[in-house]
Amino acid sequence: MAFTRFTLRQIETFVAVVEVNSFTTAAVRVGLTVQAVSQVIAELEAILGFRLFDRTTRKMALSSAGRDFLGPAETLLRHARAAESAADDVRHRASGVVRIGAPLVLASAVLPMAIRDYAAQRPKVVIRIRDVAVDNLVGAVSVGDVDLAVGPDRLTEADVEARPLFDSAWVLWCARSHPLALRRQPIRWSDLRGVPLVAAGRDHERSVALMQLNLPEGERVTPVDVVDNISTALGIAAQGLSATLAPAYVHVLAKLHGLQMRRVIEPEIVRKVCLYRPAARTSSPAAEGFFDYLAQWLADWHRRSAPRTRR
Repeated sequence: MAFTRFTLRQIETFVAVVEVNSFTTAAVRVGLTVQAVSQVIAELEAILGFRLFDRTTRKMALSSAGRDFLGPAETLLRHARAAESAADDVRHRASGVVRIGAPLVLASAVLPMAIRDYAAQRPKVVIRIRDVAVDNLVGAVSVGDVDLAVGPDRLTEADVEARPLFDSAWVLWCARSHPLALRRQPIRWSDLRGVPLVAAGRDHERSVALMQLNLPEGERVTPVDVVDNISTALGIAAQGLSATLAPAYVHVLAKLHGLQMRRVIEPEIVRKVCLYRPAARTSSPAAEGFFDYLAQWLADWHRRSAPRTRR
């Protein structure tokens, strides 16, 4: 007997007849005529090679073979219904696993809040955060290591789409006792000459250098130290050992250290934060759903939480 000759319609009809003990009532339940139900049962019996029901003019009852077959048939139907429900969840973006890459600040302090809020709407969608360095965000999406990524703007190729979310000014983070934190006048790049600065990773070090390309060489600022993580740079700044330059959105960690944020002007530099997804391959419905949700959530979060800065 070939398994592929079974149909779910036959199994559903058989179980319905057993549950209501009537061809007539079962026909109403499965949406068939009584004649069609009788035909479906006959076809199933022909495939099985045994009778499922003992019929007389007065009554109908499960045969001995039918009783033995009922348990597996009910199990098959339950699994089929579970598969149908799972497919419906996937189709409506209600279930699945999504891997999202992000650098430290967003991965540790921002995305968990977004995931918490999303879980209230889509509890069956599992979001996995992957720590990814800024320089590797686009590549991680391109090769499929993550489904989505969020972080500072980076050049993309045709296989990765970038959706801009918000702009975040580069600012100076320093201890409240730092001389620049106490100044009333605006802070200019020239004011940072001779000020000990620590950069958070090579990305920040390069960004600081690029910001100053149009400045006279004598006014350019060079960090005295480079550490791997922004959390380390903020910790050093909190002790007054150095100040650090970073986008304003890192305030979610900087405020835990009691740091003061000051804008740096002439020029004032803005970093764009983007959400990345594959452009050359189809994302899962769960990933598409979370992408749409996160794009709006992050824009709203920045609008609500962006702190006022002193000039």
